[in-house]
Amino acid sequence: MNKKIGFIVALAVIALLMAGTASAGLFDFLGGNNSDQVANDDNTFIVGFDAEFPPYGYKDDSGNYVGFDLDLAQEVCNRNNWTLVKQPIDWDAKDAEIDSGSIDCIWNGFTINGREDDYTWSEPYIDNKQVVVVKSDSGIKSLADLEGKIVETQKDSSALAALQEDNKTLADTFKQLTEVADYNTAFMDLESGVCDAVAIDIGVAQYQVSSKDNSDDFTILDEIISSEQYGIGFKKGNDALRDQVQETLDEMFKDGTVAKIAEKYSDSGVPGSLITK
Repeated sequence: MNKKIGFIVALAVIALLMAGTASAGLFDFLGGNNSDQVANDDNTFIVGFDAEFPPYGYKDDSGNYVGFDLDLAQEVCNRNNWTLVKQPIDWDAKDAEIDSGSIDCIWNGFTINGREDDYTWSEPYIDNKQVVVVKSDSGIKSLADLEGKIVETQKDSSALAALQEDNKTLADTFKQLTEVADYNTAFMDLESGVCDAVAIDIGVAQYQVSSKDNSDDFTILDEIISSEQYGIGFKKGNDALRDQVQETLDEMFKDGTVAKIAEKYSDSGVPGSLITK
């Protein structure tokens, strides 16, 4: 009887622990969140980002969160005497994260177009394009060749929005448009033949292709699905923080720091897509 009661109590404790961690997200519960529940005060800058979106934000081979946008955020913090907290988030939950105040901004290849009224935005700093990646031996040479094919893209991505809205006519020719959790999954599916093509941001496409040992096995189609601009998204009405970050970012553009950071990711085409100030 005592063992049975102890077992029930243990189950209750586990349930409470899981309930207590739910608001912080499963990612935190599994130890993937490096914020460690840091208090979000005036000296702390918590950046929400997709941890599988290279070259803007991702985990390197040493298990550290790195990327072009995270490097920019670190320099902004250095110049304002802030502590940077890199907060990986579930991309589907980004609005809940910023509305709750658990993050200060979304800074990770974040598209302004179509979201203009949803956030308080920085000025755009990257010109981006949505492209399609296929296997080089697939026989797919153009967007028209995607007719009857299975195309994958990330949930809530700009590519998905483009194919559901302005380019819905193109998507209607596909056999299937599939949403996956992240682009690493999409590329594994492309390699294995689960899908025929991946719709993706050009910077991420270039990084994914160039980082593979068999990079020649993949081709980025010349035709683009759409073009857009990246910005930093703050909670609606948070003009004061946006203005401080923007002022610092402008200084970094003027003194060449942004271009220097971009050069680290030149294989991904980031420098060529910077919007010069």
